[in-house]
Amino acid sequence: MTENTQQQHDSAPELPTQYAPAEVEGPLYERWVERGYFTADAESDKKPYTIVIPPPNVTGSLHLGHAFQHTLMDALTRRKRMQGYEALWLPGMDHAGIATQNKVEQQLAEEGKSRHDLGRETFTDRVWQWKEEYGGKILGQMRRLGDGVDWSRERFTMDEGLSKAVQTIFKRLYEDELIYRAERIINWCPRCLTAISDIEVEYQEDAGELVSIRYGEGDESLVVATTRAETMLGDTAVAVHPEDERYARLIGKRIKLPLTDRTIPVVADTHVDPEFGTGAVKVTPAHDPNDFAIGQRHGLPSMSVMDERGVITVHGPFLGLDRFEARSAIVGALREQGRIVAEKRPYVHSVGHCSRCSTTVEPRLSMQWWVKVGPLAQAAGDAVRDGRVKIHPEDMSKRYFDWVDNMHDWCISRQLWWGHRIPVWYGPNGEVVCVGPDEQPPSGEGWHQDPDVLDTWFSSGLWPFSTLGWPERTPDLEKFYATDVLLTGHDIIFFWVARMMMFGLYAMDGVAPFHTIALTGLVRDEFGKKMSKSNPNAVDPLDWMDAYGSDAVRFTLARGANPGADVPIGEDWVQASRNFANKIWNATRFALMNGATVEGELPPAEKLSATDRWILSRLNATVAEVDALYEDYQFAKVSDALYHFAWDEVFDWYVELSKTTFMGGGEQAAVSARVLGEVLDVTLKLLHPIVPFVTETLWTTLTGKETLVVAEWPADSGFRDAAAEAEIENLQQVITEVRRFRADQGLQPGQRVPARLGLAGTALAAHEGAIRQLLRLQPAGEGFQATANLTIGGATVALDLSGTIDVEAERKRLAKALAAAEKDKAQCVGKLGNEAFLANAAEVAVVKIRTRLAKAEADIERIGAQLAALPGA
Repeated sequence: MTENTQQQHDSAPELPTQYAPAEVEGPLYERWVERGYFTADAESDKKPYTIVIPPPNVTGSLHLGHAFQHTLMDALTRRKRMQGYEALWLPGMDHAGIATQNKVEQQLAEEGKSRHDLGRETFTDRVWQWKEEYGGKILGQMRRLGDGVDWSRERFTMDEGLSKAVQTIFKRLYEDELIYRAERIINWCPRCLTAISDIEVEYQEDAGELVSIRYGEGDESLVVATTRAETMLGDTAVAVHPEDERYARLIGKRIKLPLTDRTIPVVADTHVDPEFGTGAVKVTPAHDPNDFAIGQRHGLPSMSVMDERGVITVHGPFLGLDRFEARSAIVGALREQGRIVAEKRPYVHSVGHCSRCSTTVEPRLSMQWWVKVGPLAQAAGDAVRDGRVKIHPEDMSKRYFDWVDNMHDWCISRQLWWGHRIPVWYGPNGEVVCVGPDEQPPSGEGWHQDPDVLDTWFSSGLWPFSTLGWPERTPDLEKFYATDVLLTGHDIIFFWVARMMMFGLYAMDGVAPFHTIALTGLVRDEFGKKMSKSNPNAVDPLDWMDAYGSDAVRFTLARGANPGADVPIGEDWVQASRNFANKIWNATRFALMNGATVEGELPPAEKLSATDRWILSRLNATVAEVDALYEDYQFAKVSDALYHFAWDEVFDWYVELSKTTFMGGGEQAAVSARVLGEVLDVTLKLLHPIVPFVTETLWTTLTGKETLVVAEWPADSGFRDAAAEAEIENLQQVITEVRRFRADQGLQPGQRVPARLGLAGTALAAHEGAIRQLLRLQPAGEGFQATANLTIGGATVALDLSGTIDVEAERKRLAKALAAAEKDKAQCVGKLGNEAFLANAAEVAVVKIRTRLAKAEADIERIGAQLAALPGA
């Protein structure tokens, strides 16, 4: 080491020998927040870049799905912030009506009370108390992950400003006749005791019972099939197709409804499929949406036969039975009367369940509030069709159009106490008054407010503009609306994306709430199975953060983020990402010890070695590649490009090739130290949006500057050097092939071998020192005998292996391996030449044999070359 190099080493910034994420991440994040790096300025003249966080439930905690999407959103906003944008990533939470009310009701149940014991006002106060004490756990976990959100703008869907937005848009929609009240069939949860929307119903295969029942008597009878026998108590007709000749004589007649004293008509309706079952269907308008539509067309009465808990309310022997108890009892009674024509059990069919409590949903006729979605959905579809909003990946557009083009009116009322209460008052004489946020509600005897609250998705549908101050024209709204990208899972296109599009276009004068909808897949375990709390494969990301650091979790998730595709993830992959973080740490530590610096301008190209020019050329190509991939939301490819550039090209090749230069000292060592500093500076900046903690620690140590969070994003300088890239690729080929040969000969990695290099007349001559250093090749001395000669990339490498290996033992080992490969080849050739095998074997089996054959042939060629290279061959 020269005196100059020693001085650089003595004055270099120091890093601990090992990276300890647990000691770094928490304090570093708090410093970022305290210094206001994530706080956006609405008065800034910078171009805005806005993302609103999909608000997690106040009851929730960070799961891998959150960690996945938050990592990607954070990467986007961190990069844009570094690019000079006024970047706002706005956080907040959803009040989660049903989920939160359930939490508090569970607490009350433990005290032996119900919400009705407290009354509405006291119960609501209790929910707010729960929210302050237990809610929002996820916010602290977001800090742990490193979310660079603007905490000064944190919002909650029940806070004062957002409540005003809800009341405002409700009144506008009501006055525009886009909100109305009507009695319709809704999805009812007998456990949560509220209506739920279509998208909150999860369908699963249940084993039920299909029974065929004879209605009527003798020739004037027909058979219907049902899985819900209990609803027959509310039948008001039987329907057949008008062109079904089997039932033409019965259309317009009345037949006896079994187990009752009523007769019901036979009606003709084109909805009935004559090819399905018996071609006759029972019609229960109060308990089935299709039956309700038939009833509307034929003026049939609607008879509700259950209460809100699914208990039979019809007087008679089944009164008071639960719906499932009644089902069995009714089938038994019909069997006794000889009216069961056929039974099929178990009969597996798709049944709707409440997405929150898994209770079987009951279709129920109920008076509810609805949004007339036709014109709103049309506008939401048009905004994508005409290019104002892009969906990424584009093939996801079909799912979006399938939903918005076929959307049914949206039931927005919920029979809860926690949520935005519907701002409508009813008077003693039938008056109905919708009250805006700045209006006084009617008062006096007989006036009362609607008891229901709004669907949670109603308020979260306003999120992109209500969080910015709407309905007021605030500086935030003027600066940061429309937002740039909505990044969310493809599974909530229907829940949330379409709602925001409808409301944003309506409330903001046709301006869509975001320019791009970037849809991600779902996180799955390493075998591709869906993670679930009820399965042993569920992972708490905080456990992985404790074990490996937040950067490792973030990098693993980003590396799996292909647009729209599900993300398999296993702990081994997080360990590998932790190893990558350690590699960055150790390589930077080595660089600092060898004088890597960012001080001063880069030396001119004529002073740079080919190795220096190569890495700078590759660096700029990587900057351009990463930028293009970010703009296309290709997070997995961004991560892979950075991983391979950093690990393979910078740390494994450039650092190793530069070691001889640093050892030699002098001007060239100083040049390479500056180049290495530049490469690290840019590489750490490129990595920062995905792995912010380790990069911040290393970059501030390298540069002596305050923070990487607001450092300037690197730009592609345009520097390319194809000749240097070709030269170093040739050098890499020589080193790789000789390493492979050494390994094939059984040499230990550190074992030194005498060698004579034939590099004269090639660009590789300048790299002889690096070649010898990396390949552990010592100069050829007296008595040198070339026992192996390799020609690679225009260079020759003569090796003297005498005394380094047992040639005879190695020849025997290789001969045995060659015989095994030849035997495997013969077996494969035999099978592929067997016509009977090819005719009967599955395609996958044939492919497997062909793959084995190709491997055997490659092994034969490789082993033959090794034998030929042995001394005395």
